[in-house]
Amino acid sequence: SAMGIGQFFVALGNGFASSNAWSAMAYGLAFFASIYLVSCGGNWLLTRHLLPALRIGRRIDPKPLREGQIRDELLLSALSILIFGIGTILPWLFLRLGWAHLATDPGPLRIALEMLVLLVWNDIHFYANHRLLHTRPLRRFHAHHHRSLVTTPFSTYSFHPLEAILLGNVILLPMLLHDFSFAALLSLPVMSLLLNNLGHSNYDFAPAAGHDHWLSASRRHHLHHVRYHGNYG
Repeated sequence: SAMGIGQFFVALGNGFASSNAWSAMAYGLAFFASIYLVSCGGNWLLTRHLLPALRIGRRIDPKPLREGQIRDELLLSALSILIFGIGTILPWLFLRLGWAHLATDPGPLRIALEMLVLLVWNDIHFYANHRLLHTRPLRRFHAHHHRSLVTTPFSTYSFHPLEAILLGNVILLPMLLHDFSFAALLSLPVMSLLLNNLGHSNYDFAPAAGHDHWLSASRRHHLHHVRYHGNYG
C-alpha cells in the first residue's frame, strides 16, 4: 500500500541519518552505481536492440563511435559515481548537524508535490551549471564530456571531476530550505539521470514529434554535442 511504502522510505531515511559516515558514503556509492547501470544499460538495450527490431524510432547519428569511446565513458562515469558516493556525506552531515531534517510522516500527495518541485529545481540547477561550464574559464573541464561527439547512454555521467562536483550538489540547497521526504530526495538523482540518459541516447524516439516535444530531447542534445553551443537545457 501507499502507506506501507511511505513508512518504508521513512525507515530507510532514518537508517541513513543514523548511520556512520563510512556507511553513508557506501550507501551513496551503491545507489549511484545501481541507478547508472540500470538506466544506461537499459537504455542501450532499448535503443540499440529492442526499438530498432520493432522499427520504432531511429538512430540520430549513425557514424561509428571514436576508438575507445565506451571505455573512456565508463571510466569517467566510474569516477563521477565515486564522487557522488563520497559526496553523500554532505546531506548525511546536514542531517546529523540538524541543518536539515526529513519529513516524519509524508503522505503520497506531499511526496508527489515534492518530487515535482525537485524536478523543476533540477532543471534550473542543471541549466545554470551547464551554462557556466560553457564559459571560457570552465569550458576546458567540460570538454571531457564533449569528447563524445556521437553520444551514447554511457556518456551521461562522463564528466571531469569538477563537473561531477558542480552537478552533484543539486540536493543540498533544497534540503536546507524544506524538510523533504526521503522518497522525494531519492527520486531526484533518479529523475535527473533518466532525463539526461534520454538526452544522450542518440536515438530519436518520436521522429514525427516537433522539435520542442519532450521526446525530442535527444535530438536537441545531439545538436548541442555536435555544435557545442546552444541547447543548454
